[in-house]
Amino acid sequence: MKTDIPEKAREKILFFLKTKGPQAAGQIAKRLGVTAMAVRQHLYSLQEEGAVEFTDERRKVGRPARIWNLTRETSDRFPDSHGELAVGILNAARRAFGEEGVSRLIAQRTEAQAESYGKQLAKKKTLGDKVAQLAEIRSDEGYMAEWLANDGGSFTLIENNCPICAAAESCQDLCRGELNLFTRVLGEVEIEREEHILSGQRRCVYRIAPAKQLA
Repeated sequence: MKTDIPEKAREKILFFLKTKGPQAAGQIAKRLGVTAMAVRQHLYSLQEEGAVEFTDERRKVGRPARIWNLTRETSDRFPDSHGELAVGILNAARRAFGEEGVSRLIAQRTEAQAESYGKQLAKKKTLGDKVAQLAEIRSDEGYMAEWLANDGGSFTLIENNCPICAAAESCQDLCRGELNLFTRVLGEVEIEREEHILSGQRRCVYRIAPAKQLA
């Protein structure tokens, strides 16, 4: 077991907290293959920089567990697709063309995405293969996406980052457009959003199942 971590592992710690949520130092150390002491040293350094914070959770026995999480300010370390620029464009469109014009703009964006995604998913035969390809596409766009196969034939698409979060806060039609987009490119499916960054949760989670399967 290594006793220290190279500087680049600090970014691995942040990435791990971003994708897996709040963690104890021991859990992070196990994932990175280093000692918990080495991880704690980096966590306290990151805390001084304002990148992470902790809470002490009580346990039935023993000492409280120290659980680490990212601060809100750390989000600027991850892709944001020029959030301020996107918000500015939306506001300009709203002033020039009203809400109807903004809705048309988003519809055109969704149409272009559907065409692009559709070409990349066209050769995929099964729903699982399509979800896997969609997760790869979304990761390339900065969503830090992953997917899981569930019992019963459904799938979970997880987006650990929202690179258009600032724009989506300004215009929530963007989020509704994405649900429509997923349904179009995946075919005969039903999609349920189970977690939502704009609702204060740390990630967006979608449950995807063949049509009429979702309970």
